[in-house]
Formats: sequence, C-alpha cells, structure tokens
Amino acid sequence: MIFSSLDLAPEIQQALDACGYRQMTAIQQQAIIPARRGKDILANAQTGTGKTAAFALPILQQLHDRPKPVIAGSPRALILTPTRELAEQLTETISRYAQFLPLTINALFGGVKISSQQKKLRTGIDIVVATPGRLLEHLEQGNIKLSSIEFVVLDEADRMLDMGFIADVQAVLEKTPKKRQTLLFSATISQPVKELANKLLNNHQLISVARQNAIADTIEHVVYPVAEHQKADLFVELIEQHNWFKVLVFTSTRAQANALLAKLKPAKIKTALCHSEKSQGARRRAIADFKADKIQVLIATEVAARGLDIQGLEHVVNFNLPYLAEDYIHRIGRAGRAGSKGQAISLVSREEERTLNNIERLIGEPVKRIKVPGYSVGSRETILNNLAEKSRPAKTNRASKSRSSHNRKRTDKTVKSKKNKLKPR
Repeated sequence: MIFSSLDLAPEIQQALDACGYRQMTAIQQQAIIPARRGKDILANAQTGTGKTAAFALPILQQLHDRPKPVIAGSPRALILTPTRELAEQLTETISRYAQFLPLTINALFGGVKISSQQKKLRTGIDIVVATPGRLLEHLEQGNIKLSSIEFVVLDEADRMLDMGFIADVQAVLEKTPKKRQTLLFSATISQPVKELANKLLNNHQLISVARQNAIADTIEHVVYPVAEHQKADLFVELIEQHNWFKVLVFTSTRAQANALLAKLKPAKIKTALCHSEKSQGARRRAIADFKADKIQVLIATEVAARGLDIQGLEHVVNFNLPYLAEDYIHRIGRAGRAGSKGQAISLVSREEERTLNNIERLIGEPVKRIKVPGYSVGSRETILNNLAEKSRPAKTNRASKSRSSHNRKRTDKTVKSKKNKLKPR
C-alpha cells in the first residue's frame, strides 16, 4: 500500500515525497486510517517500524482539515515521550512531515534553560512534543495551557511505565479535555500497558503488527567470539577489513566508552561519545555530526538506545552485551529501520555467553558465530580443565596441612600421656 492512496493533503504528500517515502509499513497501513477518523488506538509497534508517521500523519491531516488560529501557550496536539533524545527526534521527524504546512512544532524537555522554551510558547504553537517532567514545570509556571488539546499521543508507553513517569503523565492528562483523541504506542503490550490503556483511552482499537519483543526481519545478527581484553583490537580490525563507515557502538558503562575512544584515536578513526557524563549540547553535536557523516563511529551507552533515527545506519555494534536481553532489541533497533537492511554485530566474551543464550531465546533463533584468526575466547573444556588444574595444588596443600596438623595433635597427646605417667603419685 502506497501513501498516495491515502488521499492526504497535497502539502503532506509533497513532504512525504521529499522524504522519499512511498510504501507504507505494516503499522502505518493499520493505524493511519482509523486514527485519521478520530479513533483512539492502542498500538503494539516495535522501534524502527515507522510508528512516528503512523500517529503524526493522521494528526497533521486533521489539523489541516480543521484550521484554527494559533493561540500563545495553547497547543492543539500533545505528544508525550520518556526522554529528551526522543523528544528532539520526534520534533525533527514530524517537522519534516509538516514542512509545507503552516504549523509550529516545538519540543519541551529538561537539561536546557526553561526560559528559551517559554519564549517559543509565547509566540504560539500547534504541536508540543514533551517529556512529562518538563511539561509539568511549564504548567506550574503558567507557560502553557492544555485546555485546547484535541490530540494526545503517548509514545513508548512501556518505557514510561518502566521509568516511573506514569504518575506525571496522568497529572498532565488531567489538564486536557476529556473529549480528545488519544493514541498510545508501545513496544510491548504488557498487563500494565493494557491497564493504562483502559484508563486513558475511550473505546479504543487494538493494533498489533508484531509479536512481543519482535525485531525487524531486515536485521542480520552476527557474533564474534573474543576475549574481553581483545575487543578493541578486533573492533578496529573489523572496521578496516569491512570498510564500515557509519557505526553506532554500544558499551555497558561510561568507563568502557571512554576506554574505547582512547583506543580508536591512534587508529585515526573519527569518533564521538554519547553518554550521561556529556552535556546535552555535546551529545546533540555528537549525534548531529554522526548523522552528517562527519564522524565514523558514535560510542553510546543505554542513554541513546531509544529515539535515535539515523538514516542509512547499517551497523550497530554491541561492544558489550546489555545486562537485559530486552535491551538488545532496543539497541539494534537503530539499524534496519523502516524496511532498510542492517547488521547487528556483537563482540562476545566467555563471560557473556549466558546473556547471549538469553538473547537467542528472545529473538527465537541462533546467532551466527564468526571466528577471526588471532582472536579467541578458548574452548569451554580447556578453560574448565585449566581451572581444575589450578585448584588441585591448593587442595593437595590443604590436605597435606590438615594431615600435618592432625599428626601434630596426635604427637602432643602422646607426649602429654607419657608425662602424666612419669608424675609421682
């Protein structure tokens, strides 16, 4: 099904053509039409399936069909999302869809001065993309009113539940009219998500395009077995051997990210960092440079696992496997987006094999192993035998000491016995 069959406003269709969008994804096919008709929706949509267009296009179309004067601080549409990275990304994406429409779209999130956001609200705004905490701050200061809201989107609803934001979300939605259209998008449809939907949605339609925790079938999974201390060397070799240009690599900690950056500098590989120790401005510049092909490698921790939409990203590398298997899906969702091909590469040490087994069970298939000459974690049997060899001397020494101690005790008893016999009565 193609977008031109939807009979969208010419301005919206022109924007889709400019973005190079022609064929709809599964979630877009199922969600756009009922959402355009004003139906409340609970949608199970994985990251990278085109869900932003699935909720943004129906809202843009309805705003176009029912134009109203822009009122300072009174938006008509509200999109709530859990992180500032996602808020920025959604604002950028929706602005592309609305580039030929007379609509104003702005993001409200923490980590930046509230005064600059306040000024934008005063000039008038049609669509607000916000994190719950910063939106509550603006509400408390009287910078924004939600009495004119006609559309509400909860993006990454499962994530907001996990992060404990639902109380803030409910506090925000109490400020909106009861008569509104609400669209709830979630990567998983758990019982808490269902309960949330029943509270917030009105006679909603359930849309599911993939099984829970499913991933895009355009992604190829590859594992390179390697000892932990050899990972950086192997990573450099793989980049040079396969001529990978645009690589997003995930580490589990900031220290690992910093160490990898230090290893890549001598190899003259242009690299930037994106983790919580970096300021919001530094992270924004790193992501922008990566998108603009100014840097070859972007090293990130979990802070960037959701919300990054990078065109043409083919390679996502797990320098360290995530602690939870579910986070693997969030990481690799950066590649293979909206039908394009991608590759998820994991550098896996012996200590990470159990996590790898959990990931394989989650995705429902074994992951192809590729062994590179000169890099190995060694066979499990060899490692176990070595451990056994190391433990044997210790056991022998302990046994010898035990026997020696026992003999000393027996000798002491004999000496005491003889002394007692020699004592005069």
